[in-house]
Amino acid sequence: MNTKTAKQPQVHTTQIDFQQQIQPILDKRCVVCHGCYDAPCQLKLGSFDGITRGANKDPVYQGERILAADPTRLFEDAQTTEQWREMDFHPVLNEGNKEGKRDPLQSLLVKMLQQKRDHPLPNSKTLPDSFKLSLNRSLECPTEEEHTKYQKKTPLWGMPYALPGISQSEHQQLIDWVNAGTPDNRSNSLANALQQKVDEWEAYFNQDSNKHQLVNRYLYEHLFLAHLYFPEAEKSDQQPQFFRLYRSKTPPGKPLEIIATRRPFDDPNVARVYYRLMPLQETLVDKLHMPFALTQERQDKWHDWFYQPHYQVDKLPDYMPKNASNPFITFAALPTDARYRFMLDEAQYSIMQFIKGAVCRGQIALNVINDHFWVVFSNPDIELPEYDEVFMEKARATLELPAEADSNALPTNWLAYAKAEREYLDVKAEYIKNHLEGQLPITLDLLWNGDGNNDNVALTIFRHFDAASVVKGLVGENPQTVWVITYPLFERIHYLLVAGYDVYGNVGHQLNSRVYMDFLRMEGETSFLSLLPKANRKTVREQWYRGSISPVEKYIQNGSNFAHETHIKYQTSEPLPELLGMIKEHVGAAQSTVHTVYPGLTDNAISEIKALNRSIGVAASILPQASLVLVQGNDDTPYIYSLLSHNAYSNISHIFAEKGRRRSNEDTMTMAHGVMTSHPNALFKLDHSEIEEFTEQIRQMKNESDYEKLLDRFGVRRTDNKFWAFSDELHRTYQQQAIINFGYFDYNRLENR
Repeated sequence: MNTKTAKQPQVHTTQIDFQQQIQPILDKRCVVCHGCYDAPCQLKLGSFDGITRGANKDPVYQGERILAADPTRLFEDAQTTEQWREMDFHPVLNEGNKEGKRDPLQSLLVKMLQQKRDHPLPNSKTLPDSFKLSLNRSLECPTEEEHTKYQKKTPLWGMPYALPGISQSEHQQLIDWVNAGTPDNRSNSLANALQQKVDEWEAYFNQDSNKHQLVNRYLYEHLFLAHLYFPEAEKSDQQPQFFRLYRSKTPPGKPLEIIATRRPFDDPNVARVYYRLMPLQETLVDKLHMPFALTQERQDKWHDWFYQPHYQVDKLPDYMPKNASNPFITFAALPTDARYRFMLDEAQYSIMQFIKGAVCRGQIALNVINDHFWVVFSNPDIELPEYDEVFMEKARATLELPAEADSNALPTNWLAYAKAEREYLDVKAEYIKNHLEGQLPITLDLLWNGDGNNDNVALTIFRHFDAASVVKGLVGENPQTVWVITYPLFERIHYLLVAGYDVYGNVGHQLNSRVYMDFLRMEGETSFLSLLPKANRKTVREQWYRGSISPVEKYIQNGSNFAHETHIKYQTSEPLPELLGMIKEHVGAAQSTVHTVYPGLTDNAISEIKALNRSIGVAASILPQASLVLVQGNDDTPYIYSLLSHNAYSNISHIFAEKGRRRSNEDTMTMAHGVMTSHPNALFKLDHSEIEEFTEQIRQMKNESDYEKLLDRFGVRRTDNKFWAFSDELHRTYQQQAIINFGYFDYNRLENR
């Protein structure tokens, strides 16, 4: 072990521009690991404020904690460096000692970078076992004073951690910036066209009538995570300026004073809430980026849905937890159809919030869903019980949510939630029997067709162990399950896993949320099963829930089932694949084709990928869950393809012991155009002419040695000396081809294989 004194970095007295020179280096080399709640040591490097905030030894994701932690959201829970120090964040830039002496180069940031230069990665394909790469690893978060001991103990753990060092020129620019006193030359001013849009929309969000205040509370509770932008005030070939919507103590025209509460529906403790737009100040990372356009067309739709109908809002609802956590109580005065239309209109965004929102990672939160399933939606134009105010009035009392118990919750007896779910299904079945039986045939007309032009009509959700993604379109060969989402189901998912979910909450809060999601998943699956012939529903359900299933599932499945026979005419003895084909046709005119086309490839290469996607078994189980493939197309243009492996299980009824329920011989995979993961486990690069070799090598894999050969031939390992050049090309391609959706990928899950 080399314990000699580290070299002192050289400094150049050159003028450094933080915005143009320093932040881009941090984005490309640091934000790829330090960009979300799960940033190691809570060190977020996507903004100047994140750098000056520093690091914290306590992880945000701590599923076993007995008491909820205090939130530490950047820009929200503290506003000054002094406040962050009071919250146990230690500096990574040298802030001086008690005597005021300050040597900029004696900072943790510089020392970590210099440590990597003094102790580069060993020249090997894989990293030694001394590197900890599990997301749940115990983190080393040294202060500047503790760095000497840290380096002696783990010399190879300089930054970037477990990745190649940055270039000499990048290193020198960072050193010179630190030595110059870390100047910040950012401008807070907005272009006139953007400022005008901000003023217009803040006026829109803050009108005075009770109806406006209630509608805007609803909009805020569904948009508080969105990255809002104004396409009408931006150039189409440039990435727009994004904004966040916050609750503020102050009205438009005055400095924004954020009301920082755990949840968007918590009591603001002010007489009047104002909704304000603040420019997004952090680098965009794909795992958090959820763009949402604010346009005149959008405003016109909201007018038609929320303001055109005649209804009164005599009194504004309170913020008591029992009521505020339940949207069916809080927003009872708003038309149900309007609320459903709002969520449907940007359904991918609505679903994406529980995938990209608070859950940067979380196996417990995500093992409640399958690895590959489709989502379609009930038709808002048909008189289903969920849109009937009389039905909703009766059902409202049964639709309780775990967020009512706050962030310090005891693990609730699941029977309490299961009983409420069965009561809701009983009320729904009774309503159908009394009002709709014989009048509402069960056909594909019950499914939304996207109004013929909305590509949110159908979605595909992928789970990658402790991460997930949602894309537009019905992607992949055979999904493991299908959900049909109705309005109450949609709203409960949002208030369970987005508005009501607290990553800082205790173990009881997190377990309750997971158990409740079991009910919602089964509800969506049951609605889909009702489209099948009665004689086939049990067989399909039993295939989805094989082996020992949890008491929760048994309790719900033994309760109310919709016994009405389908009116869909089936032509074969295999109704399930037949139904999947019919659903594809039903939504076909509107659904997105982004992930079902194959740009840059020949017909033969496309055939090879389709054959790969039909493969089942061991090859898929050897692949990482999520890979990104940079393909040089036959038109000399690079394209990003995603390669996903889908784990199969006998059932997903239990929180723990997943390995015992794995069915690797049933694993499948999907290779498709476009970005379908924010968290790649592996990276590949190939020419379009090599697709046949690439796919054939994957199909023939039988063991780890075969996968190693695939990596040797096409992979870009985390130890590759060309890693950063490839990373830059990958991000450049993504930005050029999806400028609105672009964000930096997360490299915390890159494998060491």
